[in-house]
Amino acid sequence: MRNAALRMLAALTCVLAACAEVMPVKDFNLEKMAGKWYMVGFASNAVWFVNHKDSMKMGTAVLVPTEGGDLDLSYSNLNGDGSCWRMTHLAKKTETPGRFTFRSQVWNNDNDMRIVDVVYNDYALVHTIKTKDGNSEVLNKLYRRSPETSAVLQEKFTQFSLGTGILAENIAMLPKNPECPEA
Repeated sequence: MRNAALRMLAALTCVLAACAEVMPVKDFNLEKMAGKWYMVGFASNAVWFVNHKDSMKMGTAVLVPTEGGDLDLSYSNLNGDGSCWRMTHLAKKTETPGRFTFRSQVWNNDNDMRIVDVVYNDYALVHTIKTKDGNSEVLNKLYRRSPETSAVLQEKFTQFSLGTGILAENIAMLPKNPECPEA
């Protein structure tokens, strides 16, 4: 039992070390991130994700830069019953361009979000470390400007996620889903 616990601790340390080294893209341009994005890929080893990934569908994110350099994040996802799930956050800029922090009131966790790769008119790869009660989880998202994605981008997302310690079975390309009506 002790050896298993030590192996788990060693694996977690490796994962956290890998995450700490994930840096935002060079020459990040906040204004070019503005607008609507489709969440086409999602990856995490978090228990909540593992338990719900099979029922998850594509949603949208709207990113709006503020005058002060922060980022308003608005997420929406159409539920099977026709209702909409919505969540918003104000992600505060850090000293590192492309890196933001925010506290989720919904999930009661602290988030360290980094835009690690982006082609502003096509896709963005977003890496977030979520921390609650001293425990950290990694969440990677693949955003697209359209709901379509290519095998090349899927592979890029998969390889990045594997490199941040996420198990292959916990990397999901989300099925298309109708959008929520404008609020």
